[in-house]
Amino acid sequence: MAEENTQFQLVTFQLGEELYGVDIMDVKEIVKVQAVRPIPNAPYYVEGIINLRSEIIPIINLHKRFHIQKMVRHDEDELDDEDEGGFIILDIEGNKIGIIIDRIARVVPVETSEIKPPPQMLNGIGTEYIQGVVRQDPAYLIILDTRKLFSARELQKIIEPDAE
Repeated sequence: MAEENTQFQLVTFQLGEELYGVDIMDVKEIVKVQAVRPIPNAPYYVEGIINLRSEIIPIINLHKRFHIQKMVRHDEDELDDEDEGGFIILDIEGNKIGIIIDRIARVVPVETSEIKPPPQMLNGIGTEYIQGVVRQDPAYLIILDTRKLFSARELQKIIEPDAE
C-alpha cells in the first residue's frame, strides 16, 4: 500500500496584519518590488504590469481586492531587506500573475491533518478564496486557494484587459 503524502510546503507572507500561505507548487518565484506600469480598462484591483525577463506579468493588489489595510510598520529603523514587500509570481492555470505582499515570511511544512475549515469571514476575505487555516501560535496561517482567487472571466480580463 502506497503511503499517502500528508505534508506539503507553503510559501507564507504577510498581507496587512494576517499571515497567509500559498502552495509552493503554485509559486514560480518571489521578486522585489519594482515599477508597475498601469494598464487602462483593468479591474480596480489590478495595479498594472511588470516586465520580468521579457515576460509581461499582471500585478494584482490583494489589499484592494479584499479591502485589507496595508501592514503598519512600527520600527522603521530596524527594517532590513528581508522585511520589505515584493511580488509573489503565481502560476494560475498556466498564466503567470503577480500578487503584492507586505512581507515575505518563510516556507513552512504543513500536515494536511492540521488544516481546519476557515471561519465564515476573515478580514474581508470570503471563505470561497480560502483552502483552510492552520494554527501557528499565536495566530492562524490562512491558506489561500490560488485557483479560486479569480473566476475564469476575471482571469481573462486580467490577462487581456481590453478583451470584453
